Amino acid sequence: MIKWLTIALRKDVIKRSFKVAAIVGTVLVAINQGDAIASGTLTGRLIWKIPMTYLVPFLVSTYASVSAIVKHEQQ
Repeated sequence: MIKWLTIALRKDVIKRSFKVAAIVGTVLVAINQGDAIASGTLTGRLIWKIPMTYLVPFLVSTYASVSAIVKHEQQ
């Protein structure tokens, strides 16, 4: 677990995950909340979903990166 966290906190892994989250999160926000944003009807019930929409691809990218690095190191 410590090894996994050490890799997950590496600068290159975090940077890659932020890039993925920025791109994928923005696309998903546009798809899921774009109409509410454009029409000005974004409510508190929707606002909390926006950070989650960025967090999920960040976590998925981090998991994928760490898994790939661990597998590569085992070879």
